[in-house]
Amino acid sequence: MKKVLVIAYYWPPTGGSGVQRWVKFVKYLPEHGWEAVVYTPENPERLAVDHSLEAELPEGLEVLRRPILEPYNLYRRLMGKKASTQVTEISSGRKTFKQRLSLWVRANLFVPDPRVTWVKPSVRFLKKYLKEHPVDVIVTTGPPQSMHLIGQKLHKATGIPWVSDFRDPWTKMYYLKHLPISKRNWRRLHSLEKAVLDNSTRVLAVTPLVQEDFQSMTSTPVDCITNGYDEPDFEGPAPEADGFFNVTHTGLFAADGNPFTLWKVLGSMASKDAEFRKKLRLRLAGKVDREIYDAIQAEGLGANVVSLGYCSHTDAVAEQRKATVLILPLRNDPEYRPILPGKLFEYLASRRPMLGIGQKDGAMARVVEECYAGITAGWDDAELMRLFMEKAWEAFKAGGVPCTDGPVERFSRRNLTAAMAELLEKVSEK
Repeated sequence: MKKVLVIAYYWPPTGGSGVQRWVKFVKYLPEHGWEAVVYTPENPERLAVDHSLEAELPEGLEVLRRPILEPYNLYRRLMGKKASTQVTEISSGRKTFKQRLSLWVRANLFVPDPRVTWVKPSVRFLKKYLKEHPVDVIVTTGPPQSMHLIGQKLHKATGIPWVSDFRDPWTKMYYLKHLPISKRNWRRLHSLEKAVLDNSTRVLAVTPLVQEDFQSMTSTPVDCITNGYDEPDFEGPAPEADGFFNVTHTGLFAADGNPFTLWKVLGSMASKDAEFRKKLRLRLAGKVDREIYDAIQAEGLGANVVSLGYCSHTDAVAEQRKATVLILPLRNDPEYRPILPGKLFEYLASRRPMLGIGQKDGAMARVVEECYAGITAGWDDAELMRLFMEKAWEAFKAGGVPCTDGPVERFSRRNLTAAMAELLEKVSEK
């Protein structure tokens, strides 16, 4: 069986969408003659814990864990935050002096990101490890993009083929404009990005638009393997309906993706229809920024909210499957156009109709349309949102909102892993 070394910052028991991509690849790669070895921090910044993901891993999987110096621990001491508090200061809006100072430090002293201090010790350790435990391919997955710097140095030192897997764009990532990055460090970021792209044996993107963008920057072949859904997660009957009109969102719900227009539409429908107000439930599973709750409350819908907090992946899937409709507002930012959120594919697999909110010519809108999974409305398109919700409400009263039945199978994790194994075979033969 061939071996691939996967260098990943996020790994179980850490939870969240960034973990699941390679957990699922590692789960299914043995079916294609590939065995993974995972290298990950011993003490990472853990924004969520999900032990259910550990059950997905192959028995006997070798996981190498090494300590990392976490600058965010220093950040918390500076800001006076508790150890369990999530660091989410990279956004628009007014900030305190301490917040501005911490962002300047993060932007200019830790390039490309705060995990860059892990690069040198990781390369030192892995060079020794690979001499005694050879592998056929190295894969780095980011963000954090520092993981790619580890791969670049290992590839140069060992000659082992290297795939850089980008779960997000790099220098065109939407939140970077909120960082006070100096001109010199912007040049450095672009230089690091170009070097990683040019020195990779193969580059991997998760959306076609990001693939096109990277390919315009390098002669290295750039492939696209999207995120997806795992079929076993959706087997068996869906949870029984609870009699409510459940408008559901799972995962991180950030303030800069606050769908104000949707809340206004739902508030208006509730004010005109007493039965709708009685039946409406806004089920929010995951970390939700305070601004989301404030906006819902402002439209008179505070009593309709069911706040579930962080859920395990298993529970999040159950919420998706029992939803009346699912909502997926993207961040209200033009640079989010090429992004395909990880939850999109599980929304597709749940077969519940989806209201996407974002660019109508963006990557998500394209997938939603191709899979007949619902609609994508612009952020301010109140009329389209209203028509979607009214149609769903009428179907609900008539007996239930029907499931979608579009072609989503190409996004199954098993099929995607077959594509990944094929890519690894090509790379290992170079």
